[in-house]
Amino acid sequence: MLRLFQVLLFALVMVSCGGEAQAHGATEQPKRGEVLVGATDTAQYMPLLRGKRVAVLANHTAMFSSEEHIVDMMHREGINLAGIFAPEHGFRGSIEAGAIVKNSVDERTGVAILSLYTGNKKRPSDEIMRSFDILVVDMQDVGLRFYTYYITMLQIMDACADFGQQVVVLDRPNPNGHYVDGPILDMKYKSGVGWLPIPVVHGLTMGEIATMALGEGWARPVELTVVKCRNYDHTTHYTLPIAPSPNLPTQHSIYLYPSTCLFEGTVLSMGRGTEAPFEMYGHPDMRGYDFSFTPMPNAGSKTPPHSGVKCYGVDLRGVSDEEVWRNGVNIEYLVEAYRNLNMGNEFFKPVFEKLVGVEYVRQMIIDGYSAEEIKARWSDDVERFKQQRRKYLLYAE
Repeated sequence: MLRLFQVLLFALVMVSCGGEAQAHGATEQPKRGEVLVGATDTAQYMPLLRGKRVAVLANHTAMFSSEEHIVDMMHREGINLAGIFAPEHGFRGSIEAGAIVKNSVDERTGVAILSLYTGNKKRPSDEIMRSFDILVVDMQDVGLRFYTYYITMLQIMDACADFGQQVVVLDRPNPNGHYVDGPILDMKYKSGVGWLPIPVVHGLTMGEIATMALGEGWARPVELTVVKCRNYDHTTHYTLPIAPSPNLPTQHSIYLYPSTCLFEGTVLSMGRGTEAPFEMYGHPDMRGYDFSFTPMPNAGSKTPPHSGVKCYGVDLRGVSDEEVWRNGVNIEYLVEAYRNLNMGNEFFKPVFEKLVGVEYVRQMIIDGYSAEEIKARWSDDVERFKQQRRKYLLYAE
């Protein structure tokens, strides 16, 4: 019976997501070829908010225009804002990964900021959940299983399901939305850096993840509306106007992140504490490399790996975007570093499996398999997931 309800619910979601935006009120009309995010299509969602107590799950990327945040726009329009939920990195996006985000008040609007990322899996209190009628989600994701914004969205969607609240996702393009790669998460490694049985690079927008989670029964049934982007599809190479988090400061770092983030599960530095995080990697004991860097505490990382110690390794800033896209999740970096350090299993940290999602990658590297052989192991996963996700796509492939 539950499955039947989910199927019917999914049909309702697809109806609410379908169709092109109609010109109405303040809705911005796209220029030919210009990608417009869901937040600009006000005709699709502002009528849902009027007369309701509205909570917003958003961060610094939720810009309504180049100069105005979505929360500021809603406040200006007289929407009754009951609270702002802040994900990892905080509402203004300035907090380092994993740090506790404290409750506070938005100085511009006087609206309470309520943290959802406090270092544990506790959801908002019942009192907070009863304080609003509808939730609006607007955050720029980067399309990776271990990037936490989608997890925060799904956790509060489950809470909304318990309290009967509607969820509205203002969609944004996925900068890594043009491909799918990496192993599907073995759910025994489910964690705060991997929540769903999806590949490392899933190729979905936030709206598509929410839709698929409902359709597959990965999230509890909730009334969902996705306000689509316009002039976007999964072949679009979308450049983010704002860095989504402190350690992804450039578009190139976002493209390399699916590969270099895996170094978080090893003894290497992945460039935190430098001017180019996730665009380099190294270790004090690596040999045969001319390139070196010294991680130091900075705004994005107070305690970077190997802080204050010179690391030798590889600078990936000269690798073209096209080559990064062509290689996808590039295990060659890991294989090369593992062989150079010759540390055996000590090369890896326990979090490695949570990031890569399966146990066989570590063992295959230790056993001497090539990057090509390791990638071939998950190729069937990729094709299976592409088929599984197809009915949930809101944009053309």
